Amino acid sequence: MSQTYGTEARRRAVPEQTSGWAAGWMAFAAIMMIVQGIWWLTAGFIALVDDQFYVVGQEYVFQFDLTTWGWIHLIVGAVVLAAGIGLFSGAMWARVVGVVVASVAALIAFAWIPYYPIWGLLLIGVSVAVIWAITAHGHSLETV
Repeated sequence: MSQTYGTEARRRAVPEQTSGWAAGWMAFAAIMMIVQGIWWLTAGFIALVDDQFYVVGQEYVFQFDLTTWGWIHLIVGAVVLAAGIGLFSGAMWARVVGVVVASVAALIAFAWIPYYPIWGLLLIGVSVAVIWAITAHGHSLETV
């Protein structure tokens, strides 16, 4: 019992050092979420302004009207952008929102593959990297 207490007391006495790599990954996640939010906002705005801009190449399971896609992209883009900015605070709410929003963004990117397959796959990869960075190094920016 005393050994556990001693270890706990030492943990509280010695501040945890944040590695540059961990802070870098969190900054990467925040910046990627900001960039991804801007991308979603831009794609949504274009879909609302010009229905003929996006060309569907083949039939796909997820078929929506481009105006619907435009609104979905605008809403998700605004939330992703706000969560990315919030990650710089290191707050727990920003990390939770960041993981949830990055997961939703990855699902929407999957459904976006018929319109822009390379961008859809790229955004899925960025979303997975953001989720990993937040869950593995989420506390890093609050201690810097």
